[in-house]
Amino acid sequence: MMIYGLHTCAVCRKARVALEGKGVEVVFRDIRAEPLSEAELSELIGEFGDRLVDRKSNDYRALNNWLKNSEAEAQISAQPKVMARPVIRDGDTLYLGWDEDVNKALLPR
Repeated sequence: MMIYGLHTCAVCRKARVALEGKGVEVVFRDIRAEPLSEAELSELIGEFGDRLVDRKSNDYRALNNWLKNSEAEAQISAQPKVMARPVIRDGDTLYLGWDEDVNKALLPR
């Protein structure tokens, strides 16, 4: 299982700890240290659309007006921290966030 996020993101850490605690092998990819390729970003935007950008974050509010009015791909490419996190890949299935529904889908019983 792959988690895309930031090492400094509390929700990403929470997801990683919960999954590893249940014996799930997790590969964590910090999107600042290893940015998403154009193809990876296109796939995520295709799956989640504009929900992939966290418009409530301080990082989003700090974007200039041109970027705020740009496509999600341009926003995330310019400032990876605006990506909503975590994005979790389980095989061919993608999940956004770490809420009760994602917990139920991913945590073994």
